[in-house]
Amino acid sequence: MKGVFLVMSTVLTGLGIFSFGLISEAQAHVFPVHSEPKVGQVVNTSPFLVRIWFDGKLEPAFSTIEVHDLKGARVDKGDGRVGPEDRTLLKISLPSLPSGIYRVFWSVVSQDGHLTEGDFSFTIRVSQ
Repeated sequence: MKGVFLVMSTVLTGLGIFSFGLISEAQAHVFPVHSEPKVGQVVNTSPFLVRIWFDGKLEPAFSTIEVHDLKGARVDKGDGRVGPEDRTLLKISLPSLPSGIYRVFWSVVSQDGHLTEGDFSFTIRVSQ
């Protein structure tokens, strides 16, 4: 009888650890998978969009993206949004921009409420 109790206790403990692992994984933050333009990329023409894909679904009401020039001035069109067709995509439109270094600032909230923020730069080098 003591052996049965020990086996049951071990099984229940194992299940508890396993289920805790599932809960931890389900409540993880979302992180960028890739972007266009890519982090640090030098492009030859001004992109019309900046897009960042994440490894989980985003909450549209709490996810933002902005693009600034080196002086800190905001240069995007102000239409940052989570893609309605793809809730892992955060995007913003850009006007035609001159050569320069630009910084993308993003802040997202995952479906379970966790906040993740970051930024990256890209360079436009238009040939004349």
